[in-house]
Amino acid sequence: MSSDPNNFDGLRIFIVEDEALVAMNLEMILEDLGCLIVGPAMRFDRAEAMIGGELAADVAILDVNVGGRQVFPLAHRLEGRMPIIFATGYDQTGIPAEWHGRPMLQKPYTSEDVARALTRVLDGR
Repeated sequence: MSSDPNNFDGLRIFIVEDEALVAMNLEMILEDLGCLIVGPAMRFDRAEAMIGGELAADVAILDVNVGGRQVFPLAHRLEGRMPIIFATGYDQTGIPAEWHGRPMLQKPYTSEDVARALTRVLDGR
């Protein structure tokens, strides 16, 4: 896959987001960028089941708080399988230190924010 911010064609993005409007907005942004959507998983248990199954994705975008549960146990299961971008309405203080330095989408985010985060994970920064 190309890391050109204008060419994410075919990039499979696993979305974990429990707020329907936020998930729909993220899906539209990603589709406009040429990405394919995996999910979204809107419940923690659904995300867990998808991760334990045959999840075929290139990048994960994980809401930090899914139905009142922190997403970090899921992030641990994905680590090494695909790059992770965290999405949150809070600043980095809401993310454990072990995950600092990972790309983060600060809600509300724009299409440019999403493209920048994708470029960053694809470039391995």
